[in-house]
Amino acid sequence: MREVEVVGVRVEMPTNQPLVLLRELEGNRYLPIWIGAVEASAIAFAQQGTQTPRPLTHELMQRLVTALGDELHEVSIDDLDEGVFFATLHFESGAQVEARPSDSIALALRTGARIVCAEDVLDAAGITSTREEDEEIEKFREFLDEVEPEDFEAP
Repeated sequence: MREVEVVGVRVEMPTNQPLVLLRELEGNRYLPIWIGAVEASAIAFAQQGTQTPRPLTHELMQRLVTALGDELHEVSIDDLDEGVFFATLHFESGAQVEARPSDSIALALRTGARIVCAEDVLDAAGITSTREEDEEIEKFREFLDEVEPEDFEAP
């Protein structure tokens, strides 16, 4: 397993489909995962530290885990099958729960849990960056400084 960080979320054109972009910490590969608009907003909210007046789904999940006396230790992106990614939530108690990567990432960002990805998933779906791509990623980071979670909501 390789530890990854969340670069951010963006809307891919022309399909208007949101994606989350992960980057391995010790390497030069990126992992794009297409996700839903709701999950894109949840990830963007978490990255920006946006507080909501009432708990959204991932905040509720975090509060439930805490109320039940457990803690999310790690999120692993375990598998890729016919273009579909699979993830597992790993708790301090030893419990493991299968989940979508988008939900797992949104929860990990709220709890501070680390995110890891299976080497074979990175081999299959990862994109090795070049200098030009690194410059594009930097532009993407600058874009993220200006984007709001509401930008991912359907018109």
